[in-house]
Amino acid sequence: MILLSFDTEEFDVPREHGVDFSLEQGMAVSIYGTEKILDILKANDVKATFYCTANFVRHAPATMQRIQAEGHEIACHGCDHWQPKATDVRESKQYIEKQMNIVCHGYRQPRMFPVSDDELQKNGYVYNSSLNPAFIPGRYMHLTAPRTAFMKDGVLQIPASVTPLLRIPLFWLSLHNFPEKFYHWLVLRTLKKDGYFNTYFHPWEFYELKEHPEFRMPFIIRNHSGKQMQERLDRLIKTLKSRGEQFVTYYDFAQHKVNLFI
Repeated sequence: MILLSFDTEEFDVPREHGVDFSLEQGMAVSIYGTEKILDILKANDVKATFYCTANFVRHAPATMQRIQAEGHEIACHGCDHWQPKATDVRESKQYIEKQMNIVCHGYRQPRMFPVSDDELQKNGYVYNSSLNPAFIPGRYMHLTAPRTAFMKDGVLQIPASVTPLLRIPLFWLSLHNFPEKFYHWLVLRTLKKDGYFNTYFHPWEFYELKEHPEFRMPFIIRNHSGKQMQERLDRLIKTLKSRGEQFVTYYDFAQHKVNLFI
């Protein structure tokens, strides 16, 4: 099973590098990237899960309607990506459910930072995918955390996939920077070991970041962005589909896993 997800947020990475970047600018970049992602998913007839901030839902109604109309899952990714608050767990769920007339079953904290398990359970979430069980200097130090799905306080935790031995992260930066064949090999090895593969990307990766030096983006983020990233995602999906792998939403996966843990 393949769990493919997108952290659908306002693009704010330039702000991490000292650039004065408005919400309107960030939304324009992310809307563009989300539409490209949806085109790829539609062409390959696969479903994914979109972890959306309340900001994105508020400022991109047409794109949100397309996500919903094309059968993808909508989950929560906080309210304001730049300034996450403890109340986001509750407030983002309430806002998105009201605006989209749905029930949100899953949560992912902005930047995959820690989130209160008690708050998740209290607000009725079925699953949480806010853990990258790897060592990434300056960001994550989770080498002792479980590598695969586990239950905690009544909520299914779905960590991002890392390789079984060295815990090499297989998230967005890896597809940007590893040779494609090597990345695919790592994915298939992990999939064989775990029985599923869970990865995530962001809409702004599919924007031509290389053409905007004013964003002051690091090379590892700009590398293979835009059209090249669109092609890389398309080839990854095609590779997995050619092997008969099934793409499922996180909620579908969670329903299956929770039953196994009961």
